[in-house]
Amino acid sequence: MSFRMNSVVPTTTRSPEISEIPTPPNQNKDLELGKSDDTIDYMQRAQWLRASVLGANDGLVSVASLMVGVGAASSAAKAMLVSGLAGLVAGACSMAIGEFVSVYAQYDIEKTLIKQGEATDGEENKEPLANPLLAAGASALAFSIGGLLPLLAGAFVKSWGVRLGVVCGVSSLALVAFGAIGALLGGAKPYKGALRVLIGGWLAMLVTYGILKVFSLLFHVNISSSG
Repeated sequence: MSFRMNSVVPTTTRSPEISEIPTPPNQNKDLELGKSDDTIDYMQRAQWLRASVLGANDGLVSVASLMVGVGAASSAAKAMLVSGLAGLVAGACSMAIGEFVSVYAQYDIEKTLIKQGEATDGEENKEPLANPLLAAGASALAFSIGGLLPLLAGAFVKSWGVRLGVVCGVSSLALVAFGAIGALLGGAKPYKGALRVLIGGWLAMLVTYGILKVFSLLFHVNISSSG
């Protein structure tokens, strides 16, 4: 009786055709990487995003605020033009030097880490290093492009009021564009980025205009010229 029961109960055997299906060695790794593809893309974009869109935005806000501030104390077109040009050149040089120093420090760190890795693993690392000159040139160029917009907008307008209005109007449109582009490239909503950058630019121009206006009234500064 016990023999028949043991023989009737089926034994579960695993079919080699089903149980031995090979799993691709990189399948799980690919799935994990697939979850972070977007993050990797945004991190790579951030390296040149800061030196392009944000650099242009810095140039725009700096030059526009400087021109509006000088316009608060002077009705001369030449004064606004010279101040804007000086701000553009000085700002571009400052951005280039600052970026060069910052990226060169990053370059030194990367070089040290690579040497330490080669000494440990014994393998040569051929990953590209940070380029300080390229970063400096990109920052200066981006700042200059942004600064040229308000400078060219107010360069050929003689009327003081119209000139200020044109500079503020062109700068506002450019701020919206830069903010939207930066948000899109960063994976955020365009209208939020545009609004944030626009409000920040308006505050910079308003504060500069207000301080220079108060300064001109207190110290009776009024630069006038036929140009």
